[in-house]
Amino acid sequence: MTTPRMPHTGHSAPLVAAGPPLTPERLARFSRQLLMPGFGEIAQRRLANARVLVVGAGGLGSASVPYLAAAGVGTIGVIDSDVVEPSNLHRQVAHGMRDIGRSKVDSIADTVAAIDPNVRFHRHDLRLDSHNARDLLDGYDLVMDGSDNFPTRYLTNDAAALAHKPLVWGAILRYSGQASVSWADHGPTYRDLFPSPPGPDEILNCADGGVLPTVCAVIGAIMCGEAIKIITGIGDLLIGRVTTYDALSGRYRELEYGRDPDAAPITELIDYELFCSGSAPHTAHDDAADRADGADDTIDVQTLSRHLANRSPIQLVDVRELFEAKIVCLPDAEVIPLGALVGSLDRIRTDVPVVVYCHHGTRSRMALDLLQSRGFSNVRHLDGGVDAYATLVDPALTRY
Repeated sequence: MTTPRMPHTGHSAPLVAAGPPLTPERLARFSRQLLMPGFGEIAQRRLANARVLVVGAGGLGSASVPYLAAAGVGTIGVIDSDVVEPSNLHRQVAHGMRDIGRSKVDSIADTVAAIDPNVRFHRHDLRLDSHNARDLLDGYDLVMDGSDNFPTRYLTNDAAALAHKPLVWGAILRYSGQASVSWADHGPTYRDLFPSPPGPDEILNCADGGVLPTVCAVIGAIMCGEAIKIITGIGDLLIGRVTTYDALSGRYRELEYGRDPDAAPITELIDYELFCSGSAPHTAHDDAADRADGADDTIDVQTLSRHLANRSPIQLVDVRELFEAKIVCLPDAEVIPLGALVGSLDRIRTDVPVVVYCHHGTRSRMALDLLQSRGFSNVRHLDGGVDAYATLVDPALTRY
């Protein structure tokens, strides 16, 4: 929701007290920062005394964590439960070929140590959730959210608000990205900008939509800059403002927003997966009604595997791009990219059940909706996509 922007005072008080005096070696290391007007040694000592928690060691984490270390932030914690995969490397530049298969927090810890071994680095090799978020935030002054999903974004926003701590967040997809600061004690938060999440069928992630690597670099750098400003008290913070970047045009835009007067106060952490799924608890009567209405339009990978093993009559339609199908494809699938589906309806069979699938399930859900709107009734989409099939059914398939 956008409302007239709340006035902002411009400069904010420094978030962190200055640490001990710097040694001659540290003064020399950061001399190019110390020379900047309005910065100086006190600001550098604040950075050295600061504790920053970063959610995500992916594209935005790779673009921001090394700069936090290089700028002199004394303590950095990173939360991520994933391992490095080859498809990460084009944009997650904190990791390299030798890191494939390693946990991302271990990999990025080595990157930080190579930049500055004096940084105190905390590995949080776990998934952030409503049970651990508040305890994790307790050990830090500021939070940066570089996650790639809406449940984590809302969770991080709410946990930071309850902890009275500033949150710097960023989001990227394809050729564009955005960044802002949510700080409930000083202005609007992520919930004021996005009171409710988009439907699960309305969004793409990087795995399904792609991302230009330089967008990660731009947004990650903006996030790091906001963190430095908050810690040291310099500059005008992105509170009540969102900066957006479009790589195709090279232009930046700014959106102003204020507090939502109708927003419910944040009083607790909730089930964010459920909140972002658009689901509500169902009764047995509701479930029966859904089945009667033909709402059972999803097939899981185990059921599909049984159909394929039994050679049941079925048409598999892969709605990913052709190059993705060359990486991994289910047996005998017909490749019809989502963008070409409308012009290829004559290739969809009506005499057998049809299963559409993609990488994770986002595009196949869109394909399902499109086909159903065109009158195809015997169509289902594969929950979790080919990635889930490779993980749960056939590990011999390449994952990407």
